[in-house]
Amino acid sequence: MTTEDVRLARTAQGFAERMAYACQKDPAEIARRVRVRRVTTALIVGWAVIVPILIVYGVTGRDREPEIISIAALMTVLLPFLSAVIATQGRRFGLGSVYVILTLLMVLPAIWVAQLR
Repeated sequence: MTTEDVRLARTAQGFAERMAYACQKDPAEIARRVRVRRVTTALIVGWAVIVPILIVYGVTGRDREPEIISIAALMTVLLPFLSAVIATQGRRFGLGSVYVILTLLMVLPAIWVAQLR
């Protein structure tokens, strides 16, 4: 057996060990998933509650509050995008892509809200 054969055997063994470890479940994965789910759910629930309140207040306020309407238009797009960023950083790429699609879908309502000023 040559030194090249020994090196290849060690490399193959190291590769097999790395693959076995990669196939095992990461112990921190469950905590990461729970944290990402909790944060994104809080953002989306807050988004679903705060944005309509801001729009109604901006439209029916005393002076028709154009600053509040601008903030509501910004939050219409910003909070789903923030949820997408948090989900992809937490390695939840499917959930992140859902929030990216939601962000893209919210562009037209944000434009409509901005025109209420």
